[in-house]
Amino acid sequence: MSVAGLKKQFYKASQLVSEKVGGAEGTKLDDDFKEMEKKVDVTSKAVVEVLARTIEYLQPNPASRAKLTMLNTVSKIRGQVKNPGYPQSEGLLGECMIRHGKELGGESNFGDALLDAGESMKCLAEVKDALDIEVKQNFIDPLQNLCDKDLKEIQHHLKKLEGRRLDFDYKKKRQGKIPDEELRQALEKFEESKEVAETSMHNLLETDIEQVSQLSALVDAQLEYHRQAVQILDELASKLKRRMRDASSRPKREYKPKPRETFDLGEPEQSNGGFPCAPAPKITASSSFRSSDKPVRTPSRSMPPLDQPSCKALYDFEPENDGELGFHEGDIITLTNQIDENWYEGMLHGQSGFFPLSYVEVLVPLPQ
Repeated sequence: MSVAGLKKQFYKASQLVSEKVGGAEGTKLDDDFKEMEKKVDVTSKAVVEVLARTIEYLQPNPASRAKLTMLNTVSKIRGQVKNPGYPQSEGLLGECMIRHGKELGGESNFGDALLDAGESMKCLAEVKDALDIEVKQNFIDPLQNLCDKDLKEIQHHLKKLEGRRLDFDYKKKRQGKIPDEELRQALEKFEESKEVAETSMHNLLETDIEQVSQLSALVDAQLEYHRQAVQILDELASKLKRRMRDASSRPKREYKPKPRETFDLGEPEQSNGGFPCAPAPKITASSSFRSSDKPVRTPSRSMPPLDQPSCKALYDFEPENDGELGFHEGDIITLTNQIDENWYEGMLHGQSGFFPLSYVEVLVPLPQ
């Protein structure tokens, strides 16, 4: 940094200390500027929180949320991506129904109904994929771009304005000791930064109709998803009702038990109903000594030392999504992170993943 730059930093630091500690008053910005700055700050907070809540709404699963944020929608537009890269819960349910429907076979009413429901659930999963990609492209990405560029640029201009104000106020208090030309240049730079900051904030607030358009795109995507979901479920409901009518119109088959086979137990030879008793074992001296030996105990699973955050599995947990960690009842899992109030991240047998808090008992909590 040059000597002039070091002097400027010293001037700004000195002025800031005199205002914070000494109670000195600096140049006041007009009320319109302050009101505009307040609206930009509220807009920034709203965009950040709405982004986070929208992603959580689309995918409650933390592993899927991470993949959603990394989804490249440009590739989707070009036809290179057919799904978001993570399974939908509707698709997992559909696969489960189809698998068990096939096992039950075509002679089972329940099996046929499971096949119908499973196919419909898989269609719902495809519609949900389309919703996630549409919302990511037309709502999440534009708002993220607003955060990364426009709002970030405004914060840069405001920070620069505050630095130039401190520099100008320091020199104004020392008018007469500092050359007039230097004071004039400081005033010009301050006014220039104020104009740039005002312009950038004004442009953001005056073009907020773009955010309304993006919000409209979110609602349109949801509306289209629900339209298609209603159509799929209506068709499934009609199929199931038709199956119920067909089943009720068919005559029921009566159960006819097969005749029992006769079983000859023979003549009773023992007083206990014919079943022979095993002879009592003879007790010998050697056996009496052996009876005093202690039985060999099966070694139990050793518990690792609890010197780090850990928890114990209360139930078996089978992972259904990529990124989840499976375990069995009694396993001791090392805790590495708490995703939210319902999910933990941990390690077991060298593998890392997410798992629900309700399946475990925390032994050593994570540090606060």
